[in-house]
Amino acid sequence: MSHFRLGEVLIKQGLITEKQLNNAIEFQKREKGRIGEILVKLGFISEENMISALGSQLGIPYYSSENAELLKPQPDQKLEKVIPPDFATKNVVLPLSKHMSSLTCAVNDPLDLLMLDNLKRITSCEINLVIATKAAIQKAINDFYFANKKDEGFSGPSMLDQAVESTYSQKTADQTITSTKDKHEATELSLDKLIEKAGEAPVIKLVDLIIRQAIDERASDIHIEPFDNRINLRYRIDGHLYEIPPPAPHLHLPIVSRIKILSKLDIAEKRLPQDGAIVAKLEDRSVDLRISTIPTVWGEKVVMRILDKAAVPLELTHLGFDNKQIDLIRKAIKAPYGLFYVTGPTGSGKSTTLYAAVCETKDSSKNILTVEDPVEYKLDGINQVAIKPDIGLTFANALRAFLRQDPDVIMVGETRDLETASICVRAALTGHFVLSTLHTNDAASAITRLMDIGVANYLLTPSLVLILGQRLARKLCPKCKEPYEPLPEQHGGIKFKSDLIYRAKGCDLCKNTGYKSRIVVSEVLVVDDEIKAILSRNGGYTEIKDAARKNGMATIFESGVRLVEEGITSFEEVCRVSVEQ
Repeated sequence: MSHFRLGEVLIKQGLITEKQLNNAIEFQKREKGRIGEILVKLGFISEENMISALGSQLGIPYYSSENAELLKPQPDQKLEKVIPPDFATKNVVLPLSKHMSSLTCAVNDPLDLLMLDNLKRITSCEINLVIATKAAIQKAINDFYFANKKDEGFSGPSMLDQAVESTYSQKTADQTITSTKDKHEATELSLDKLIEKAGEAPVIKLVDLIIRQAIDERASDIHIEPFDNRINLRYRIDGHLYEIPPPAPHLHLPIVSRIKILSKLDIAEKRLPQDGAIVAKLEDRSVDLRISTIPTVWGEKVVMRILDKAAVPLELTHLGFDNKQIDLIRKAIKAPYGLFYVTGPTGSGKSTTLYAAVCETKDSSKNILTVEDPVEYKLDGINQVAIKPDIGLTFANALRAFLRQDPDVIMVGETRDLETASICVRAALTGHFVLSTLHTNDAASAITRLMDIGVANYLLTPSLVLILGQRLARKLCPKCKEPYEPLPEQHGGIKFKSDLIYRAKGCDLCKNTGYKSRIVVSEVLVVDDEIKAILSRNGGYTEIKDAARKNGMATIFESGVRLVEEGITSFEEVCRVSVEQ
């Protein structure tokens, strides 16, 4: 298999120029997506040439549209039963021939590892790949599966609840759990039987649908929770958990086992928590999933954290900061050394802001290192390390090693203790720019928290550059948000600059919540000379906050009111997320 990158292969074959590749890379940084698809989208290369080069890169035979007869499945092998039509259509995969336990298939995307794993499991075959354009495969699929079935039509399961409903219709004797005794008996299934059930087509399809629908719904987490005679399935969307029609209770063990197999966890271990990861390939992008399992009294609960770079733009200008705040942040991260903190409670978007700030510092002349628990988004050109406490790789140990790696910028996922905080401060004092997060309610309390855990004020005074406190507020649905005239007595006497502000209503677009997507609500505390003077004399929280406000800092609440005046969110939402009422 070739080890050249696709762009290098295309240049080597004379299909694109280096300038075109660089243009595509710049486009990729802004819009995301795969480089081959972007080159086609920009008109630099045809899809046929791109697919041919991808086949050359991966060592996979390419079937061109000029040789359409190659995309005709072997007759009399019942290949339509080996790969069902709904799977073939949704995944753009066509069975061509089968010899014993070896199946040759035409695919458009040989890098879709989740699809290939599903294909291997539903066919129980080793898969040999050929590659062709999407249009050529789709035409061949229609000719093979549907040419003689135009009147019948076909509609694969596009909604999770359809798949879930079908799981209740199965009536075999071992599929109904009616008592605690039966539940315990189900957990005693042999390992071989469990693996076999996890590999059955309905379970594969159901897990695939659970993940895909969650991504389509912009969920950040999937919760699969077992209880007595039922399963709870919930998606966290815009910070709130919503119940989804659940699978039948007898499917809990196979679903958990399937997820464990995909994330390379030990399916035999049900007594201890486990952590793993899956990379899910959608039509135009890859999505990382972090998997966590814990044992409960009714069985294992699974939470899947969805990390979708395409859904979360890692750019400061797209997160919700106003122009003044962005200018202050950019000025701070241009400093040659110092300490930059992002603070807020769990789920307030700290890591995303930290990533966006690190991306702003990215430069070929800088050595950037990060230590995280775990690495949430993989960033090109940045050296990222995941901590592993069980083997002694802690934040503090990684930081000590970083200082011997000639760093310019260091990102620490979280400052949890005095040891980590002390190394961060000393690194900032010795010529490095350090970014990290803290769990505090607002920016001013981050300073007092650092002093409370034991960092000396004489070290903080020269090292701190900027502290950013933030929350995530839900944005009003643009389709149904309802205008109204605010009265002072409605909002605690606050006078808005706008004559009309908006409140949530609910419609089909936002699933009757009144909100869709989220935005950062923040305060930016610049550690100027006045703040440093307060620090040097051990000043308290109130004195620090008052000085920051006097110097122009808008609090989280005040920033939220600005968003209300701009019609982006509601006053009720700002009150919910802010520390001031």
